[in-house]
Amino acid sequence: MVKKKPDPSMKGKKPANTAKKGVPVVTRNPGHIANRLKRSEMYGKYLQQKRKQKQESRLQRIKDAEALGEDSKEAKATPKTLDNTREIEPTLVLQDPEVFADEADDEFARYFQSETPPKVLVTTRPRPSQRLFFFIADLQRLIPALHFYPRKHFSLKEICSFATNRDFTHLIVLGENAKHCNGMTISHLGSKDGLMGPTAFFKVSNVVTSQSIPNHGASTKHIPELNLHGFGTRLGHRVGRLLGSLFPHNAEFVGRQVATFHNQRDYIFVRHHRYVFEEKKQKKEPKKKDDAPEKPLELKDRVKARLQELGPRFTLKLRWVQEGTFDSQFGEYEWIHKRKEMDTTRRRFHL
Repeated sequence: MVKKKPDPSMKGKKPANTAKKGVPVVTRNPGHIANRLKRSEMYGKYLQQKRKQKQESRLQRIKDAEALGEDSKEAKATPKTLDNTREIEPTLVLQDPEVFADEADDEFARYFQSETPPKVLVTTRPRPSQRLFFFIADLQRLIPALHFYPRKHFSLKEICSFATNRDFTHLIVLGENAKHCNGMTISHLGSKDGLMGPTAFFKVSNVVTSQSIPNHGASTKHIPELNLHGFGTRLGHRVGRLLGSLFPHNAEFVGRQVATFHNQRDYIFVRHHRYVFEEKKQKKEPKKKDDAPEKPLELKDRVKARLQELGPRFTLKLRWVQEGTFDSQFGEYEWIHKRKEMDTTRRRFHL
């Protein structure tokens, strides 16, 4: 067999490999690669392949919709979020008559049936900063019948007995760290011939007072409407009713004020708004001879609603719920948030 002679033009050179090199497929996020340059290169390829797969799936979805005779614009997949892919909580309440019967006779039934008006006492930790008083002033505009008493040197047990003797139904204690409000304890003291408890502690974050909200409005003394949204489990119902019992339930609709407690992913967003109705005037254009008479605008097109924020604005995160009034030594806990045991997945929510 005759041996092939190399091409004289390739002397001293390595012949090029003409075989097609396969593009490496990156199946997962290359964050485990220790080499920074290699990790950066593989991450770029990972994002490129992910983008390509997303585009191919979108084109395939459009083709399938056209084959079935559907509109390709409407053939959009529902995006997956933590809310619509959450784990089903065993205590989720879905029109359960037994739960409604329990709530009709619980500690907060008197407030929701307008039999007992709530009266709330608010105090602070010892030696609070000046910034905390601005937040207290906003809470007094948000919650009717909210009275402030300085903490001084009294313990929480002494404050509970003081408030109960003066017919207060609720106690709110604000905590603080580095001149920022970071905790809120709400204790239900009970009314005359009523049950006492529970006591709940919330972590407070993202506090924005009304002075820091641009174009904020001035709240009036009208009793606001109450909007409790997103409390779906048994624990969520209990926490929502505790927050709702702070407000009277004979709202004065003349004031057009709304206090909102919106629960999303176990974070309770608190907002205070005023809604305003504005009527849109129909433009009068010069009539022509052959033009048909103009139809009047419908009510939904003629009247528009907009919101004006009054303040304050803050977020609550439940940490624990205790039976009865506050007792750090002998109190029994109904629920405690144990992060390592409970937060094993991002799709598990408790409220």
